[in-house]
Amino acid sequence: MFTESKNIKKEMQINQDEEVSFNVSRDGVILKTFLLITCIKILLIPTYHSTDFEVHRNWLAITYNLPVKEWYTNTQSPWTLDYPPLFAWFEYCLSQVAVFFDPEMVKLENLNYASPATVYFQRATVIFADLMLAYGVREISGTFCKSLNGHVIFVFLSLCNMGLLIVDHIHFQYNGFLLGILLISMSKVSKIGKEMSVLQGAIWFAILLNLKHLYMYIAPAYIVWLLKSYCLNSGKFFKRLFILGIIVLTVLTVSFGPFITQLAQVISRLFPFKRGLVHSYWAANGWALYIGAEKILSVIWKRLGWLKDTKSAVMTGGLVQEQNFLILPTPTPIVTFLLTFLAILPALWCLLCKKSYMNSKYFIRCTVLCALSSFMFGWHVHEKAILTAIIPLCVLAATNKKDARIFIILSSAGYTALLPLLYPNNLFSLKLLLLLIHMFSSILGLTNQHVKPLLRLHEWLYVIPLPLITFYEVALHKLLFGDRLPFLPLAFTSIYCAIGTTYCWILYYYIYLQNNTYADKKTAKSKLKGQILKDKQS
Repeated sequence: MFTESKNIKKEMQINQDEEVSFNVSRDGVILKTFLLITCIKILLIPTYHSTDFEVHRNWLAITYNLPVKEWYTNTQSPWTLDYPPLFAWFEYCLSQVAVFFDPEMVKLENLNYASPATVYFQRATVIFADLMLAYGVREISGTFCKSLNGHVIFVFLSLCNMGLLIVDHIHFQYNGFLLGILLISMSKVSKIGKEMSVLQGAIWFAILLNLKHLYMYIAPAYIVWLLKSYCLNSGKFFKRLFILGIIVLTVLTVSFGPFITQLAQVISRLFPFKRGLVHSYWAANGWALYIGAEKILSVIWKRLGWLKDTKSAVMTGGLVQEQNFLILPTPTPIVTFLLTFLAILPALWCLLCKKSYMNSKYFIRCTVLCALSSFMFGWHVHEKAILTAIIPLCVLAATNKKDARIFIILSSAGYTALLPLLYPNNLFSLKLLLLLIHMFSSILGLTNQHVKPLLRLHEWLYVIPLPLITFYEVALHKLLFGDRLPFLPLAFTSIYCAIGTTYCWILYYYIYLQNNTYADKKTAKSKLKGQILKDKQS
């Protein structure tokens, strides 16, 4: 008896030691990868930066110099503050440090100011903020990646993400910081049965919404998941619903409280519907295909003499403005909202109503589908919004071959569509190198992880030409057409990549529904076997 007890204790100690060793290995992978990619980010500091650099510099100046009541009313610069209040406070905190690097950086009148100290400071803040991404990767990997190989693949796909390098560390934004908070939140709310963890996840997501309101598109997945996994299955529905409501209201009060007297002004900044259906460079979504069809039809109609209106280049002038279509019906904000809602409805209904969906992986998939649907049909969608779907998909790609298949196509098309953001000609080699490295490494890594080819023949035929699309956009178009049709390279890139994102959206929905239909049958079959066994025993 004593010997048996001693053996059990010894076995438990061995298991604990193995678990500690495993966790140390996981953290070591994250640390080494983060340091490696940070070195690359530092090398990218002198590269081109977009007008978003000046946008954030101006926000530093606004929050540093003006009283809170003027943050959302100041119009001295065209780049007015249009993020929720928590992000404004984030900029305020940065501005208190920025003044020590270069006092001129935080002067309101210094429009388009970009001294070397300013460049290094702002680039450094993005790199430093990526610590939140690293922590988010650590948290969600601990929840979903059960093997070290899966963990390594996920860490590489997320921390060494080509899209984030382009958008944050060349173009200039803070998406890594925000997506890190999203990953932390998803990890916490995925731990069914752990009340404190779920509540922490809800707090993190409420904070995220008050940092960047465009994450509202994935809020329905959170609402449905929390209702089903936290409220409905507890026997304490109203109590838990009340707690979640208190969390949301508390964060909203802290965020919007100082601006309560100018709430209408803040809301008008957050939701500028007058910007038009598409951004100046079309996102690779359903509207790119729709506008492409409109353009082709308008040319045909004109040739046939059916088009009296001689307006040219509908939605192809690269301008952000409201425009009317000549052939097809002109979409309005309410139409795009309804389309988005209808697109996410099947995923939400399955997550809420089917027992087989009581699995945190389906919550992640539902979130990805919500992000993809809003990207496909939303109003004035930026091309960078594809990251909201791709980053959460990374963790599933490392653990499931069907998710990996979608990831390869979606990330390859989505990142190709991001490359025109880096328009200076001297960045062509960097653009092509980043795309090729991403495609080769993700395909080889995921194929090795799942020990079998992931793409079908027609998918290979779509993915392989993507680097050629970038080559055409940068060099081949000028050789063929000279200065004619200047917007065609961007339009062609958006439309070709939109075919890939549309295909992924449809295919992922099919896989999502099919997998769970199979799961329903499996559950029903196991119940039937159990019933037969009981009948035999009785």
